Amino acid sequence: MRILATIRLALRALRRNKMRSVLTMLGIIIGVGSVIAAVSITTGATKQVEDKVSALGQNVITVFSGNFTSGAMRGGWGSAPTLTVADALALTQVPGVEAVSPEVRDRNQILANGLNWNTQVMGESPDYPQIRNWNMASGSMFGDADVRSVAKVAVIGKTVVDQLFPDSDPIGQTLRIRDIPFKIVGVLEAKGFNLFGQDQDDTVVIPYTSHMKRVSRRTFVNSILAQASNGAAITKVQQDITDLMLLRHRGELDFTVRTQLELAQAMTATSKVMSILLAAIASVSLIVGGIGIMNIMLVSVTERTREIGIRMAVGARGGDILVQFLVEAVTLSLIGGLIGIGLGIGASQIVSSLMKWPTLTPVSWVIIASLSSGVVGIVSGFYPAWKASKLDPIEALRYE
Repeated sequence: MRILATIRLALRALRRNKMRSVLTMLGIIIGVGSVIAAVSITTGATKQVEDKVSALGQNVITVFSGNFTSGAMRGGWGSAPTLTVADALALTQVPGVEAVSPEVRDRNQILANGLNWNTQVMGESPDYPQIRNWNMASGSMFGDADVRSVAKVAVIGKTVVDQLFPDSDPIGQTLRIRDIPFKIVGVLEAKGFNLFGQDQDDTVVIPYTSHMKRVSRRTFVNSILAQASNGAAITKVQQDITDLMLLRHRGELDFTVRTQLELAQAMTATSKVMSILLAAIASVSLIVGGIGIMNIMLVSVTERTREIGIRMAVGARGGDILVQFLVEAVTLSLIGGLIGIGLGIGASQIVSSLMKWPTLTPVSWVIIASLSSGVVGIVSGFYPAWKASKLDPIEALRYE
């Protein structure tokens, strides 16, 4: 009962000075609101990057061709054709690999329906949609039989549909690549632009054998896509693929093995650093708010010295006085923190609406902000509360 009475006294004291209480909370409101808004915006941006990376495929490992050394001449990936279909087929035997696609690509002018369009023509295996996490909008993906028979079949993206078949269903129709007719058997779902600003839907996918023997007439592939069955084991699978490729290439590191995990980490690192930096800057306002609470509480102790003396004279202990002033400080800080959280979330939503930026408010940061405001209240209010509890009752009663 003594504690409840002390809390009631503290709340009553805050209500007596409403304007001062509001102004005292302002620093906490601004600090917490700034932290929540900054974290919401940067977390939303990070989530968007992660979604775009995920759209490139799940647990994808890519083997690029082209590291080479010849005498004094050296080159990085893509500078020399070093990968073959046999390399890709060998990767299917690596434990933990559940899908593989040799990849051949170039740009070609294609013709269909009396129209023409320059687009990227990809030679892939039937596993390509699974690896890239890419569903079919209509029709179906070509099969292994089409790869073996070097079939003239194609799957196209939404942009190609819009450019060549704006008013008709492309399934079953024919497009020509280098004057070679390919029957359209499927349309991929729209994916939009990737992290590098490339339109993923502006593509035609054909069997890699058809690309190599009919279109590009090459014996090497540009890269190999592989999908690990388990994201947790992707690092081991990457190492196993590297070891196998080294064995097949007689110890020569003329290839590069990369994972989507590495890309995701690289793309989100900047966003995370910015999130921490903005939160750290905004946290300065919390410190300023805490100093404001301490100053006001010291003023309050001075103003209420006689009141403190009367309470002590009728039996209040030093601990009761300490709790009363601590409750006042923590209440100011917590209410300010809650208002700040609401304003921070609201500000991030306004930014999202006006700027078309994605925002996401992590629950963990809401909890951290609430706890931080409470801690600020305790830390900033402890010294004034302690000072009040140590007043001499007789001296306090004499205070004017």
